[in-house]
Amino acid sequence: MQFNPTKQMSFSAQQTEWYEKAKANLSSKRLQKLLFELTDIHSPTGSTREAADYMQRHMELIGLRTKTHDNSAISRSVMGEHRGTGGGASLLLYAPIDTHLDRTKEEEILAGPGQEADLQPHARQIEDWVFGLGASNPKGMIATHVEVATAVLETGIPLKGNLLVGMADGGMPVDIKERHSGMSNGVINLLNRGMYPDFAIIMKPWNWVYHEEPGMAWFKITVKGTMGYAGIPHDVPGFRSSVVPAATVIQALQAWLPEYTKRNTSGVIEPHGWIAGVRGGQIERPAFPSAVTEIFFDVRVNPRTSPADVKAQFANFVEDVKTRHPEITMDWEMYGSVPGGTTDPENWIIQSAKRGWEHIEGRPHGVPDLLAGQTDGAALRRYGVPTARIGWPWPAQGAPVPVAEGLGGMGATYVPDLMPCAEKILYAVIDTLTRDRSELGL
Repeated sequence: MQFNPTKQMSFSAQQTEWYEKAKANLSSKRLQKLLFELTDIHSPTGSTREAADYMQRHMELIGLRTKTHDNSAISRSVMGEHRGTGGGASLLLYAPIDTHLDRTKEEEILAGPGQEADLQPHARQIEDWVFGLGASNPKGMIATHVEVATAVLETGIPLKGNLLVGMADGGMPVDIKERHSGMSNGVINLLNRGMYPDFAIIMKPWNWVYHEEPGMAWFKITVKGTMGYAGIPHDVPGFRSSVVPAATVIQALQAWLPEYTKRNTSGVIEPHGWIAGVRGGQIERPAFPSAVTEIFFDVRVNPRTSPADVKAQFANFVEDVKTRHPEITMDWEMYGSVPGGTTDPENWIIQSAKRGWEHIEGRPHGVPDLLAGQTDGAALRRYGVPTARIGWPWPAQGAPVPVAEGLGGMGATYVPDLMPCAEKILYAVIDTLTRDRSELGL
């Protein structure tokens, strides 16, 4: 990606005064208290009503007008608003409110025993650390956004534009069918019900500003055989294992995925993919080899590549495997797809976010690390909302208790890490909402 220097636009003396006063009002202790209390409310995807109700009460206490939208009887999204004096833009600070795990017994095959502090459905606090499901992602983001809004309101800055704070269910990259939630359905519902802003800022891991994010495509391969019986010889006529050929397909797929990533990398997106699991047979019937073995996985979708194009690329892979292994009978389907989203990197909100980043970091922003993480930011952009993603160093280092490997950072937050990000977001809020619409290209 070509590097273009950030467009500089200095604060006026008045804006500088507002910013410094509001920054002084940012409180890590207040942020940590909110984060602990929100993390202590279990809110897996599709079951966020209690957490949303808590956040609605909290936002009303700090002076925001609120409204909610229910996706189901137990799924709720919530938005807060502070209206400016008029003539300005509307800016949404957004984060999902659902966590990626429910911590049911059935999930142990996914998460393992899950004894670590970051995988617990309740909060734990040790000095400046908060642990528990979602303590970093997404609840650390929510607490940071709300702390920024609190500091702005507390300072009494006469905003021209409207400040919105939104948090929705369904933000995790999952599809919980029994709860009708996942794949960004909550944020889309809020956008359709009055939350639509001129600009948006989302907060997600990694200490950069991003103007685009990938989508995702979910595929399932079905390797077919016949049901067998453990008491018969391996060379019995008519029996075809589905499990053993699946191992060949898995190896071919594992070799294809890095090639897919290399072929589809552009902009700041490096769309990775991983095999998520293999399913077949029944643990209660080990004497009967399965007639079907399923392999399922997720690949990320570059905003400049449609899910349909990714589907075509995968179809070519399957045909190649069939040609090289005619003895294998297999079928496949795409069972989930979310397109990526991009914002013009010259758009006001991207440039404003970069100015805030550079103001705090004291150096040019430059080209960020390539990205593969999918968020609701892609949905915001697809819906036409110019959106900047601002992050913080992740995962947090030096946890005083053991955390899970892999995604352990999602439930472990070192609160001081969040404060520079809050200062960057605050900069963009004041930069954007104290100006007339015409200054912002609107």
